[in-house]
Amino acid sequence: MCLNFSALDFNICRKKVYLCRSIKTKTTMPEVSRFYGIIILMFADDHNPPHIHVRYGDRRASITIKNGLVTGQLARKELVKVYQWIDLHYDEILDNWNRLKNGLEPLPIKPLE
Repeated sequence: MCLNFSALDFNICRKKVYLCRSIKTKTTMPEVSRFYGIIILMFADDHNPPHIHVRYGDRRASITIKNGLVTGQLARKELVKVYQWIDLHYDEILDNWNRLKNGLEPLPIKPLE
């Protein structure tokens, strides 16, 4: 039996990082924005609460859109930029989440300048 692991989530517990794999089939994660080396992605068939996935170099994080909870690892400098981007584009990010939940492609969102 062969399983495809296409979604990776990082969890921090007692100062250790654990990598949890979710089994998904045909998962797509379109890039919705890119700035200062930070890549913002959203899964098409992801779970609630609404959140974004962030990549910066070898670091990965998931950040909830409504309250900014972070799961994963991201340097403070990059995290501040992502929070600024979320504040600027909050409505567009939630619109994209709803588009994905309705089977539509997300729209690109302007980068942080």
